[in-house]
Amino acid sequence: MSGNGGSKFDSDGPGLYVHVPFCLAKCRYCGFYSRPIDQYDVGAVVSAMIAEMERYELGDGIKTIYIGGGSPSALEREHLLRLVARAKQRCLAAQEFTVEVNPGQVDMELLRELRTAGVNRLSIGAQSFIQRELDFLGRGHTVECTRRVVRQGRSAGFDNISLDLIFAVPGTDLDSWKQNLRWVIELQPDHISAYGLSYEYGTPLSRDLAAGLVEAVDEDTDRAMFELTIDELAQAGIDQYEISNFARHDFECRHNLNYWANGSYTGIGPDATSYLHGTRSSNFADIDKYVRAVTSGESTVESSETLSDLERACETAVLNLRRRRGIDLAEFKSQTGYDALQLFAEPIRRYRKLGLIEMNSARVSLTRQALGIADSILCDFALV
Repeated sequence: MSGNGGSKFDSDGPGLYVHVPFCLAKCRYCGFYSRPIDQYDVGAVVSAMIAEMERYELGDGIKTIYIGGGSPSALEREHLLRLVARAKQRCLAAQEFTVEVNPGQVDMELLRELRTAGVNRLSIGAQSFIQRELDFLGRGHTVECTRRVVRQGRSAGFDNISLDLIFAVPGTDLDSWKQNLRWVIELQPDHISAYGLSYEYGTPLSRDLAAGLVEAVDEDTDRAMFELTIDELAQAGIDQYEISNFARHDFECRHNLNYWANGSYTGIGPDATSYLHGTRSSNFADIDKYVRAVTSGESTVESSETLSDLERACETAVLNLRRRRGIDLAEFKSQTGYDALQLFAEPIRRYRKLGLIEMNSARVSLTRQALGIADSILCDFALV
């Protein structure tokens, strides 16, 4: 499926992802596709995104909607609300509707309008509760902005609020990260995504690292920060359910759970990816090309790949293992047709011996010890 006609979904619980390709200013570390909003006819781009949405048969098949970016809150109120309204109209059965916002870009009025329009989950790009770290990362908000948005979100009726955090920022140590976590916990979020700072190729931060202008936090401290995150959040009743994601009971992000289950989803907007019927397709990572394609009725897809059954099974295993619950053996067999214990017998045997994988009659999962080095382990499940 190329994303240019009606499509039926081939798994339960599929999602709709809408990629807003704009930011007010690019953060130093960000590797996602986005462009300065003041350089484009934003109304025309939003209209193109809505027009692309019309190409799909969405309806009751969509269980979750996620509007991310970029920075959706960089849009003018009318454009964001138009995008939200159309997504909701097309997906009336969606149970979870998330919009990402940046502190300093929203106010109480907009939050109330989003909630009234059907958005029921707010994802706030906090990143840090230490101002020096925010300044280093190139974030355009203050710590107080974040606290205010959380309070306003609650007042606007959001009972599902997520905060994004970044650890291992240069110049930080375990004590500063522990304080960061405690300030976060004071706000009583329902969900937290916590990622170690990465140096994505081509970003200003990666160039500064290569030039010796910044010094990355050492691996031992990075790992200790990760371990501390698991423990501190668990004590606050916010449990790890995926390597980088933590939630109170029943507040796991359903949209992302579908990704980790390797379920189907439709992506709308420049550089958005869709995964339908075993084919992954990506839209043009170029706003002008994307808008021209939509307005001329042509394909928005820049590249696509149809996975073999074996490739799909390997990908499913890798994604499943990111979850703390790991691979559900019966679910995996039903979804892929493969017996995970046979298909991955060698890596399972090897990593069990090292204490990095545990298993019972129902599932295979990474141990606590394995989580900090998961990427290197998962490589062996990607190729069998």
